Amino acid sequence: MAVSGIVLFLLVALYLFAFIFAIGAEVRSSKAEVVSDEYDNRTYCVYTTDASTDYGLAAVVILILAQVVVNTVTRCLCCGNGLVSGGSSTCSVILYILSWVSFLGAEACFIAGSAKNAYHTKYIGDYLKHDLYSCATLRKGVFAAAAALTLFSMLASILYYWAHSRSGTGGWVKHHDDGLGLATQYQHQRGP
Repeated sequence: MAVSGIVLFLLVALYLFAFIFAIGAEVRSSKAEVVSDEYDNRTYCVYTTDASTDYGLAAVVILILAQVVVNTVTRCLCCGNGLVSGGSSTCSVILYILSWVSFLGAEACFIAGSAKNAYHTKYIGDYLKHDLYSCATLRKGVFAAAAALTLFSMLASILYYWAHSRSGTGGWVKHHDDGLGLATQYQHQRGP
């Protein structure tokens, strides 16, 4: 199996789109401000935009799509032909594990960040019958960590794809139609 330029381009594009959405989610995370109600003298939270939840969920979908592409092309190490033993196959197994660990870490950061960003404490002051002094918001750096794990997952997945393609053939290029067929061999034995 040789490395395909189209597959590499698709993988890099998907991972970079997920990275861009992660950076957008970090920049656009909602901020809150405690405001007093003019009618009730209670305080409540007013939140800014909720765009980072959407950006985070879009990055989740794109990252899943990228992982599906790399595992479909390489047949997930469990389906298809076995790998030729050696350094490339060992390297591909290690990179496969790193790819999945970084993928799962990025997904956890994206999902947790999106869920926490969507949580608003707007009316909790009314329920608890006391004034609010702060509002629940997402900590800085959750989507940035997801972005870093996305880049690490991209690097591990591309190197895994490259190592898997090298270990699948043992570094040799497979030739097709090099041998003689039975009909051709039979004619050479009989003569013309």
